[in-house]
Amino acid sequence: MIARARLIAVLAALVAGAIGIISSTQTWVDVILTAGSAPDIAVAGNDAVPVLAPLSLAALALGLALSIVGRILRYVFGALALAGAVWLFILTLQVVTGPPVAAVAAPITKATGIAGSSAIAALIDHAVVSGWAWGALFGWVLLAVSGAFTLATAHRWRTGGRRYETSIAAVAATGPLDAVDSWDSLSRGDDPTDAGRAAPEDEDETTRLDGRSHAPEGGS
Repeated sequence: MIARARLIAVLAALVAGAIGIISSTQTWVDVILTAGSAPDIAVAGNDAVPVLAPLSLAALALGLALSIVGRILRYVFGALALAGAVWLFILTLQVVTGPPVAAVAAPITKATGIAGSSAIAALIDHAVVSGWAWGALFGWVLLAVSGAFTLATAHRWRTGGRRYETSIAAVAATGPLDAVDSWDSLSRGDDPTDAGRAAPEDEDETTRLDGRSHAPEGGS
């Protein structure tokens, strides 16, 4: 599990951010107004929760950054992910459990020209929450899991550069590359056959030099 900790944290943050971005443009709430007021109004996620799109983009960026940053920034990003997830969860939960007037006011004012919390509340007969709001709620749970998992396991994540240096040192000490080492070399963009080709060339050069040193001197 620890070996895959980074992958789990990164994927959870990316999925949460993607859900948030997609749902921000979808209908979260269908508002049914009192008879004769106006047609029913669809409230998008970005209208219901104004910070939805920017924080979802931040979650995506955070997920990508987790794959490359060092230990200290892992803890910083993990804490930010957890805090952002809690904030978004609370805002989304308010919409899901019963949309506050503030969450639907802007679209209603745009459609009817009526402003003011009390006046808008008088227009609303009831509201129907769509599955997109529930999906976003699930996304914030994933983001919280990413943050908590990062904070709990970041100190045990491997650092890519150190792993490669260790691999190179181990190969130099133990001899020729085996199949696994060759695959690691290819994944780094190295040609595992270079070392094998270099040795014969060095040997031929040494042989030529030895031959010259033992050649008989002519003309004496």
